[in-house]
Amino acid sequence: MLKSLDTAWAHPLAAENFVDQCVEVSVRKIIFEKQWFYLDNAIGHIYGTTFEVTSGGNLQPKQEVEETTTETKEAGTDNRNIVDDGKSQKLTHDDIKALKDKGIKGQEIVQQLIENSTTFRDKTEFAQDKYIKKKKKKYEAVITIVKPSTRILSTMYYAREPGKINHLRYDTLAQMLTLGNIHAGNKMIVMETCAGLVLGAVMERMGGYGSIIQMYPGGGPVRAATSCFGFPKPFFDNLHEFPLSKVESLLSGTFTTETLPSDPEENTLVEEESNGLSEEKQTSLQETEEEPAPEAPMEINPAEEQDTMDINAEDVEFKENKEKENKENVREKQMKQWERRKKLKEAAALLSEKNADGLIVASKFHPTPLLLSLLEFVAPSRPFVVYCQYKEPLLECYTKLRERGGVINLKLSETWLRNYQVLPDRSHPKLTMSGGGGYLLSGITVILEKGKADSSNSEALKMEEPSSKRCRLQDLPC
Repeated sequence: MLKSLDTAWAHPLAAENFVDQCVEVSVRKIIFEKQWFYLDNAIGHIYGTTFEVTSGGNLQPKQEVEETTTETKEAGTDNRNIVDDGKSQKLTHDDIKALKDKGIKGQEIVQQLIENSTTFRDKTEFAQDKYIKKKKKKYEAVITIVKPSTRILSTMYYAREPGKINHLRYDTLAQMLTLGNIHAGNKMIVMETCAGLVLGAVMERMGGYGSIIQMYPGGGPVRAATSCFGFPKPFFDNLHEFPLSKVESLLSGTFTTETLPSDPEENTLVEEESNGLSEEKQTSLQETEEEPAPEAPMEINPAEEQDTMDINAEDVEFKENKEKENKENVREKQMKQWERRKKLKEAAALLSEKNADGLIVASKFHPTPLLLSLLEFVAPSRPFVVYCQYKEPLLECYTKLRERGGVINLKLSETWLRNYQVLPDRSHPKLTMSGGGGYLLSGITVILEKGKADSSNSEALKMEEPSSKRCRLQDLPC
């Protein structure tokens, strides 16, 4: 059964236990394309259930009905004589709107369109099926709730908002996971600006085992796509984050978390005591300064005296509540700051070990400085993968790595993808295909002695040159 469509995820081992996967959906309106609906009635149904959107945006499970094929019995043998002049359909937009106002469902509207089409029976059987499928998609309000996965989310982002994921195609993402050797128990470093899609794919592949360190630019990490996977809370226990701005200080050994308090409770208690003392001092000073001068005795009405006492009591209570709220806000801010610094310290400790099992970079920034700095945290004989939408930055990165050394099996590749329609008697490549899915630079880290780095690089460059262009030392003029 479904488990919270906003946080919809279930462990594969518990897939058979439908009782443990029941729905917990918040009541809110969902708007998808031109359709809107509520997810209340989806509670308790399994993934893959098809619903029909009724009036008021309510979902009702669609009952399977045997489709009648009476309208497809008469079919033409050729489409060459059919002219698409826009006059073949007798129903107008007003007629279709009137049918909707009467409460006629989508399937009946499609049947009306078929009956009022003058060219439907002249079309071939395949063209008729295509026409019915197109009209059902337009007029039938039917949705199917599926379990979120890397393939579904990557396909959706690439089709709708490719700019948010740097035009990372789903097959290229699959290549990254394979070349990066992502599996359970790994200690991975992920640097991405793809709205958290790559991070979510790595977390899904690792299954909650191992540790992930997310490097992020700016004030904090972006995980919009990661939240769509619906991972359980234990998955985020092993997820750490570290800012790119502090990488240089960590490598140079000057990293610090500023003034990290030892215990937030002690810190807040000290501040409260100091605040209390200062308040007492201030009140005593105010009392001494604002002591009224002795005046002539005046007659005071007891009713007025009671009113003034009530007003003073309300003012004191209001001040006490306000001070209490301020103290709670200060404590919450200190707790959040302490937790953030604690996580930062944990991530820095993990990176300082320099034994990461892999590195994945998919960023809108230039990959060369990122890769050269982050490779310092990766253990020898471990893979790394860099994605870029364009080839030129990766070519520069390739050259820098060859000059630096410490890596082997460097490969710069581009994946070619074409979708195929697979149907009975009409399987063929689709007419439209993507122009490109980006480029990948992959390799494996190795240990390289610093003293032999220059000599090994020069020897490697000499070995790459053809024999006719090699120059011997003795042949050079003195």
